[in-house]
Amino acid sequence: MRRIAISVAATTMTLSLAGCGVLNATGDSSDASPTKGNDVTVGVLMPEKTNTRYADFDYPIIKNKVAELTEKQGKTEYENAGSDAKLQSTQMEKMIDDKVDVIILDAVDSHLIAPTVKKAKDAGIPVIAYDRLSEGPIDAYVSFDNELVGEVQARTLLEALGSNADTSDKVVMINGSPTDPNAKQFKQGALSELNGKVTIAATYDTDKWDPKLAQSEMTKAINSIGKNNIAAVYSANDAMAGGIVDAFKNAGVTTVPPLTGQDAELTAVQRVVSGEQYMSVYKPYPDEAEAAAQMAVARIQGHDIQFDALTRDKVDSPTNKDIPAQLVTVNALTRKTIKSTVIADGIYKVDDICTAKYKAACASIGLK
Repeated sequence: MRRIAISVAATTMTLSLAGCGVLNATGDSSDASPTKGNDVTVGVLMPEKTNTRYADFDYPIIKNKVAELTEKQGKTEYENAGSDAKLQSTQMEKMIDDKVDVIILDAVDSHLIAPTVKKAKDAGIPVIAYDRLSEGPIDAYVSFDNELVGEVQARTLLEALGSNADTSDKVVMINGSPTDPNAKQFKQGALSELNGKVTIAATYDTDKWDPKLAQSEMTKAINSIGKNNIAAVYSANDAMAGGIVDAFKNAGVTTVPPLTGQDAELTAVQRVVSGEQYMSVYKPYPDEAEAAAQMAVARIQGHDIQFDALTRDKVDSPTNKDIPAQLVTVNALTRKTIKSTVIADGIYKVDDICTAKYKAACASIGLK
């Protein structure tokens, strides 16, 4: 689903993507003949509520950036589908009926939403696919390189296993939802690193990224493999990692084996501090969200030069080729990199992470 050259830094801790667009590109009326002034309305559709990032980071950043770019004249309309693909189609159709100027879409189901994307296109409303590559005639895509995310997770997991890691080590994989195209790519990226180096003893594709289902799947794996025979666990995101930790605790395991995650949720960062979770993937939401807002405003205002500068990459979906895109840098978050990632970027303050429960663990890694 992608066709893009990737440049990977030598370290496993920080990997950059080739050809990122110009995040701070600016445009004015000289770029092209504007089709819309500052009185724009941007529809924002997010996919689910289990992951707190959408309400806490993505949408507020998009909203603030749209306001900034339009001298506070632009508006945003927000809906979250709560993992319900049919509801999201209804939400999008209402935005089309309300004649919003442009839609930023993070799809629950990239395939099922395609007919509604076409409805938007037919109505003259551009659609920017956000975080997940939707099918249908989208105008642009902004996200992270998803296979690389999986590679970062797997490489960091192998790093946790150390130099003695071999095919006798049994790893359980708790992958994301089968309706999410990103989940497939995370899995592919992870397997490209894990295959031949460890044994994948059990693997699950977790519907709707449900933490309770992930907990149930982990419990099955523990019962089948044995709680002392699991060397590490690949979890595709942080919410599921929380369910996996609960499964181990319920099984009487006091030291959870190395466990991955993604999204750098606050509770996950705290688990990393305490040692319950080995790593998460920090994806700089400000960069992604601001880029989406810039793309949306530039597209509807007819600032073609700015839009092209923001979308220098090209990707393919199952239905469309050469989709203009921007892919943003990702970082592995471990106990060693908390300061240089989520704290340095202002996502969390030390006090947010180091609550009373985690004071001692924070002090042990110099986080204060």
